[in-house]
Amino acid sequence: MRRSWLVACGAALVLGAPAVAHAARCELVGPRRSLAPADSSWRALYDSGQPFADFLAAAKARREGWLRLADSARVSDALVARATAVGGPWHLLVVAIDACGDSMNSVPYLARLAALVPGLELRIVLPKDGRAVQEAHKSLDGRNATPTIMLLDADGRDRGCIVELPRPLRMWAHSVRGSVTADSLHAGIRAFYAANRGEAIVTEAVEMLEAARANRMLCDRGS
Repeated sequence: MRRSWLVACGAALVLGAPAVAHAARCELVGPRRSLAPADSSWRALYDSGQPFADFLAAAKARREGWLRLADSARVSDALVARATAVGGPWHLLVVAIDACGDSMNSVPYLARLAALVPGLELRIVLPKDGRAVQEAHKSLDGRNATPTIMLLDADGRDRGCIVELPRPLRMWAHSVRGSVTADSLHAGIRAFYAANRGEAIVTEAVEMLEAARANRMLCDRGS
C-alpha cells in the first residue's frame, strides 16, 4: 500500500478459515487534492469495453456461477439511494476475466448497482487490454489482479479504485497471506463471499463514489 494513504479500521478483522467470524469496517482516508488532468486514454479504454450483459453472454469459464450470481445479485435500497445522491456521470472501468472467481463474486453486484443508479455505468475489459489499469492499481502484495475496478469521472480522470477483493476480505487476506495454507486462504475467501452476498463490494463502491464527489480518492493499492 502506498504510504501516502492511511488505512483506519474501526475494528480488528477476525476472519476464521473457513468461516467468517467478523468483518471490520475499514476506511481509507486521503487528503483533499486537486484533480489530475483529464486522461483520454482511460476513457478510450472504457469506451472499448463490454457492457456486463455482453460479457456475461460470452462467458465460458465458471459460466453457471456467473449466470447464477447475475440473476440473484441484489443491492439494498439504501445503497442505491446513496449512490444516486452522488449524481453523475461516473464510469466503472472493470478489468475482469470469466475464469476469475473473485471477478465472478463481485462484478455482478457492481453491474446491478450500475443498472439501478442513474449516471453510473460499467464496462469490462479483459486483462490483455486492461494491463495499464492493473499496473497502475496493483494488489496490496504487488500483483496485477482481477478484478481491478477503476472509477472514472466524465473527463476520464482516475478517481478511485478497488483491487481484487472487497475491503474486509482484502485486509484479512493481505494480513494472513503467507502465514496460512493456500487451502485455508481460499476456504476463508469462499466463506466470505457466500455469507456477504456482495454487500461489501457494493458498499465500498458507493463509498468510493461519495469520496470522489468530495474530491477525495479511495484507492487501496500496492506498488
